[in-house]
Amino acid sequence: MNQTTKYCKESRVVKTSHVLPPDTNVHNTLFGGKLMAYVDDCASLSATRHARCPVVTASTDSVDFLSPIGMEDSVCLESFVTWTGRTSMEVFVKVIAENLMTGERRIAATSFLTFVALDEHKKPVQVPQVIPQTEEETKLNETAATRAAWRKQRREESRSLAEFLTTNKPW
Repeated sequence: MNQTTKYCKESRVVKTSHVLPPDTNVHNTLFGGKLMAYVDDCASLSATRHARCPVVTASTDSVDFLSPIGMEDSVCLESFVTWTGRTSMEVFVKVIAENLMTGERRIAATSFLTFVALDEHKKPVQVPQVIPQTEEETKLNETAATRAAWRKQRREESRSLAEFLTTNKPW
């Protein structure tokens, strides 16, 4: 292996937090926005670890909330780079809720984000290719091209919509 390739595991980040009352909504579950901030933070650490330079979030495909996370739970995020383009990286984030009293763990959310690596002039810079090793990493790597095509189409649709939208004051 040379410096133009890295294993997925080299970008892996694991971050665990308590769910505290200020982090919850009226349902006593973790605010979706708080979880989204955790997701972006964790993913940006993985992207930076992979590229070893500054990165910016280019897109968030989605944050799929699968199970509420309550105050009896801890929230654990695992992220790693699953696929790379020339200057961009796809990062997968798996959110695991663990009931701290019973030890029961469940997938609470998943997310894919795209980051672009930047040089000192804030221009895109080439990133190392990624090599999957585990079954999970391989599956995510093999399905990444389809997600990249969806992203490209969605970005084109967003640009088209932005051309239609106005910046006029609504009042």
